[in-house]
Amino acid sequence: MNRNLILIVDDDSSLRRVMKMQLTEAGYDVALAADGSEAKSLIDQRRPELVISDMRMPGHSGLDLLRYVREEHFETTFILITAYGSVETAVEAMKSGAYDYVTKPIDYEALVMVVHRAMERQSLIEEVRNLRAALDQRYGFESIVGRAPSLLRVLEMASRVAQHDSTVLIRGETGTGKELLARAIHHNSRRKNRPFATINCAAIPKDLIEAELFGFTRGAFTGAHAAKQGRIEMADGGTLFLDEIGELPLAMQAKLLRLLQHGEIEKVGATGHAAVDVRVIAATNRDLQAMTEDGAFREDLYYRLAVVPLELPPLRERQEDIPELLRHLFRKLKDRHGLPGLRMAPELSQYFTAHRWPGNVRELENVIERMVVLSDGQEVGESDLPREIRPASPFRGSLFIELPDHGISLENVERELLVRALEKFGGNQTQAARYLDISRRTLIYRMEKHGLRKETDPQ
Repeated sequence: MNRNLILIVDDDSSLRRVMKMQLTEAGYDVALAADGSEAKSLIDQRRPELVISDMRMPGHSGLDLLRYVREEHFETTFILITAYGSVETAVEAMKSGAYDYVTKPIDYEALVMVVHRAMERQSLIEEVRNLRAALDQRYGFESIVGRAPSLLRVLEMASRVAQHDSTVLIRGETGTGKELLARAIHHNSRRKNRPFATINCAAIPKDLIEAELFGFTRGAFTGAHAAKQGRIEMADGGTLFLDEIGELPLAMQAKLLRLLQHGEIEKVGATGHAAVDVRVIAATNRDLQAMTEDGAFREDLYYRLAVVPLELPPLRERQEDIPELLRHLFRKLKDRHGLPGLRMAPELSQYFTAHRWPGNVRELENVIERMVVLSDGQEVGESDLPREIRPASPFRGSLFIELPDHGISLENVERELLVRALEKFGGNQTQAARYLDISRRTLIYRMEKHGLRKETDPQ
């Protein structure tokens, strides 16, 4: 779309010129067309932000042009001009998608104000479009990084179920991205513009979870001075995400079952039921089926929840995704912490891939963030790896120091090691620190401690 461009369409050349002069003075770029055919050609070529068209013209009428714009260039705003300012004409124009209409003789001051409002509306539409695109990027299925077959199968099934209102049960270890997948399902559903409410069943005390989920009436208990909506009501029309569903007390499981069966809830202190329209997505890292056999989870609720079961694979089972995840998270986190120029040593990828990641993607993200915030702002390398990931130093165990009979100063040994390591790498502190299996910051501290000259680290 050509921002700030207005197309004026009228078979009266003098009227076109006057409107162009008024709108040009108001700060807009203006193009002119004498009839509908010329207008269509200009719209296709230049894609104006706003079209102002006369109602009655030879060939194509203003309404014909309006319908063409709505079909072919839906994002373009349209204002109709008519000397026949009847209610019927206005209603027909609005029904066909016109933003507004003005009548002849034209009040040019009023026309400029209508144009200002139309362009402000267009800016809002563009802003909403950009926000939606950003949300798609953040919460769409494409936001879930990975190409492992085990993950792609889950995403394919999730994308299909997103179009329906079926209840979904997401299973997976802690940190595999269960909430991220739930948000993607919601964002790709017909409920995407309605609320996405989350509740962690393990994080709320048992004596509070009923009021938190279902809400309460005024006077329901001591301190209930006013009625309050629960999370389920807050999600009305949207999606309710119940994380750690396996921790939900049995008494609450019965009330949740009623919601799934009848679409009704009973607030604390209420004497009746209230209808709600929510889609439920639940998640757990536990074996709910085994819990039903032990009597810790209702079997009927389990089958209501597991209409569509999705199993997210742990990170150790999709190690081929780790390099891509590493790049994605490193880029995101260094930007978040204001370090866009920070680099990562290429050899680190092999160590991340070899690690088992018991905490899955969440652990990976935490490790990368720790390395970013503790970095020197230039590069993260082996010496910045946490101990549980850091490889054993290839030099460890191969160093032999002869101990003289008369004793030796530990300080002198440390100083000599620092000097030799720096000489070995031409004064490059990053490489020397990596060789000594310490961080660059520690190296600089020890250099200063021993009075060694701190020079600029060659890159």
